Amino acid sequence: MRMLVVDAFADRPFTGNPAGVCLLDGAADPDWMQRVAAEMKHSETAFVRPVDDPDADFELRWFTPLVEVALCGHATMAAAHALYDTGTVPAGRPIRFRTLKSGVLTVTRDAGGALAMDFPACPPEFTAPPAGLAEALGGVEIGWTGRNVQNDLIVELADEDVVHRLAPDMAALGRIDARGVVVTARLAEREHDREHDFVSRFFGARILLGDGEDPVTGSAHCALAPFWAERMGLEELTGYQASERGGYVRMELRGDRVILSGEAVTVLDGTLRV
Repeated sequence: MRMLVVDAFADRPFTGNPAGVCLLDGAADPDWMQRVAAEMKHSETAFVRPVDDPDADFELRWFTPLVEVALCGHATMAAAHALYDTGTVPAGRPIRFRTLKSGVLTVTRDAGGALAMDFPACPPEFTAPPAGLAEALGGVEIGWTGRNVQNDLIVELADEDVVHRLAPDMAALGRIDARGVVVTARLAEREHDREHDFVSRFFGARILLGDGEDPVTGSAHCALAPFWAERMGLEELTGYQASERGGYVRMELRGDRVILSGEAVTVLDGTLRV
């Protein structure tokens, strides 16, 4: 079967967040999909198959090397890009993905190649910071903290420089009950010539291999969009995820939905032989 590697939230290769995309002809065993994802070692591998469903065109599932996840933004973008790039779906037609836990997700592509994903907004609700969080983040002073339905812990820090410099203790973060810990800060003052409104980083010690940091996390922006929209009085924002690879996520809040937009680039196109 055909398999691609796509850099999502990227306008050039080797930036943004890479995802594997496996184009299936039919249903596949979840244990097999998990083994493929472990072999690929990307933060997520997407598995796409056509379905006979009046409300959807394809089924979409996402696996990290360790677990299946309920929502993944960059691998959804990668899957849509792969379907358009291979000619499986005509360029002007929306793609409707049926997912197990996040409903139907629709992706469209504009004439310039940018992809827009219609996702559920997942605003965090205030919660007291878990014991050991500040120490796990390197002893930084933490501000507001909250959780969302994905069990992501959103942590506001003092300023963007603190987010950039952060060097967390991943073993300690792994002991905190959360799918991921999302640290974020607004710019010191909003400048019109800046390309983004806030910065973030995502640490998934329980679900990711290696250093546990995800390069660009679309699903985290389902929480960051309503979080910052309320504080800034904006409905359209751009976030910069300040990982080593880095990437920009454009957001438009529409009630209980958020449109996540960006570009993607195919870096590998081949055949999976097992």
